[in-house]
Amino acid sequence: MTIHQNLIAGEWTGTTGAENINPSDTNEVVGLYASASVHDVADAIAAAKAAFPAWSRSGILERHSILRKTSDEILARKDELGALLAREEGKTLPEAIGETIRAAQIFDFFAGEALRLAGEVLPSVRPNIGVEITREPLGVIGIITPWNFPIAIPAWKIAPALCYGNTIVFKPADLVPGCSWAIVDILHRAGLPKGVLNLVMGKGSVVGQAMLDSPVLSGITFTGSVGTGKRVALASVEHGRKYQLEMGGKNPMVVLDDADLTVAVEAAANSAFFSTGQRCTASSRLIVTEGIHDKFVAALTEKLKTLNVDNATKAGTHIGPVVDAKQLKTDTDYIEIGRQEGAKLAFGGELISRDTPGFYLQPTLFTEATNQMRISREEIFGPVASVIRVKDYEEALAVANDTPFGLSSGIATTSLKYATHFKRNAEAGMVMVNLPTAGVDFHVPFGGRKGSSFGPREQGKYAAEFFTTVKTAYTLA
Repeated sequence: MTIHQNLIAGEWTGTTGAENINPSDTNEVVGLYASASVHDVADAIAAAKAAFPAWSRSGILERHSILRKTSDEILARKDELGALLAREEGKTLPEAIGETIRAAQIFDFFAGEALRLAGEVLPSVRPNIGVEITREPLGVIGIITPWNFPIAIPAWKIAPALCYGNTIVFKPADLVPGCSWAIVDILHRAGLPKGVLNLVMGKGSVVGQAMLDSPVLSGITFTGSVGTGKRVALASVEHGRKYQLEMGGKNPMVVLDDADLTVAVEAAANSAFFSTGQRCTASSRLIVTEGIHDKFVAALTEKLKTLNVDNATKAGTHIGPVVDAKQLKTDTDYIEIGRQEGAKLAFGGELISRDTPGFYLQPTLFTEATNQMRISREEIFGPVASVIRVKDYEEALAVANDTPFGLSSGIATTSLKYATHFKRNAEAGMVMVNLPTAGVDFHVPFGGRKGSSFGPREQGKYAAEFFTTVKTAYTLA
């Protein structure tokens, strides 16, 4: 099997590869992908540094053209790349194709942003002096991405970094290197100069740590666990570099007595269980008021019975497998913790056998949970949700905000009064009304508060806040 190599200074390199295993069929090796060494990372950083002066001053039409070509090819290959995504991560094929389309849209958006780079010209408070305020590229950017969105998250970090004139050292999650390799290959063939984008695949303990240890990187953008995010922050402070962290959530979905039951159940099921619950925006705390609680639990349980857990590439699959054995053990450990804490297992929680060997787990619903239980406080990152019964809207809002995280928050209600109040008072970076807590547009800011995020928002025009630095220049007339 051909080894998919790292890209360093415009050259494909690497002779030893790690297997990329299909979680829907553990007998299948999706591909072999090179593992970078500490020396490889140093070479990649040096290449990015050498390429920065020319790329940072490159013409906006050149950047636009490369990003647009990338968008066009991703879109043209959406079925192929979507199938690759489904095979390596376990996301259902329709979800995987949808994510691939989103990646194409992100590159298209930033192709346009490259033509819209702007600044300000202001008068000084002093006579005969002009002031110009411009944005310049930050420098060499380290990009570290997670396994749950193998093509969208790399896209929403790489595209703005290139758009604003930065050079890149990119480390994808070692569980899902395939989609990242494909994006880098497309960008490379689209005409990126040597050294502008460098791909170093492999373990975080080797590749990621070497990036954190480098004093050359001007910034690191990271999406992943809270623990690793803290290490990124500490290392970045030591080197005086800019950093951006997205670290997950324990997102609430509030369901009020006046909610449309069908809308509430659909939003909750999508939020908690689709993508196998492996989304940082997944809603694993379903906070339900007394008057609708029993009807909601009954309807959601019936909904869960209709969801088919199977091979991600098979037609009719609603929920694919858990990504790997380690995450499956985490999920089942938390299910046992929920039982021990006194929550009632209302549905699921069992491992499933299918035609192909994989990490299949029933969607799991707990009731009679409290907000102080570990299953309500800690991010599980699997298809596990807890229903918390509350008296009224005021208690629901208080419970929703009682979390160390603050990424996404949702409410199901037909009341304009409560919807408006919740949008203003939910302590989260994103708020959804009668919609799933997961699912955001590519042209608007993404990010949270409290323990979920640190630094400027990602996506849309707000991405410029991280990937550029502001310069103020004065001129005597």
